[in-house]
Amino acid sequence: MSVLDSEVFQAFSTYAAIVGVKILLMGPLTAYYRFTKGAFANPEDVALKPAEERKKLLVTHPDVERVRRCHQNDLETSVPFLVLGLLFALKEPSLAVALLHFRLFAGSRLVHTVSYVGALPQPCRALSWMVGMGVNFSMAYRLLSSGLML
Repeated sequence: MSVLDSEVFQAFSTYAAIVGVKILLMGPLTAYYRFTKGAFANPEDVALKPAEERKKLLVTHPDVERVRRCHQNDLETSVPFLVLGLLFALKEPSLAVALLHFRLFAGSRLVHTVSYVGALPQPCRALSWMVGMGVNFSMAYRLLSSGLML
């Protein structure tokens, strides 16, 4: 059986897909907020509007910026997860250990997004971010301490 057929790699693939889809959904969510709040970033976005409306629409809105910051945070934490998680899965840890890492990370990112976009009180967002970062550091430590390098 190849590594790609292992349960650990299949689990990684599943959770990587969940995290990837969640990241992809942030773009349409940003667009939704831009349209509902009437806050556009570029002149060409409002070029078809009457001249007197254009200036009013080329503004920032706190809700749009909140979603954009959440999306940025996703990229900062999820890209390392995808790289580290792949390497971690290829090292074939026990399924239980791998699932713990993958589930904690995916869950933390979902909670982070809900708490960020929903403006839930702290420390909800901070704790969910810390869990995700902890998972990344745990995988990195396990990789480096197991002799990843040749």
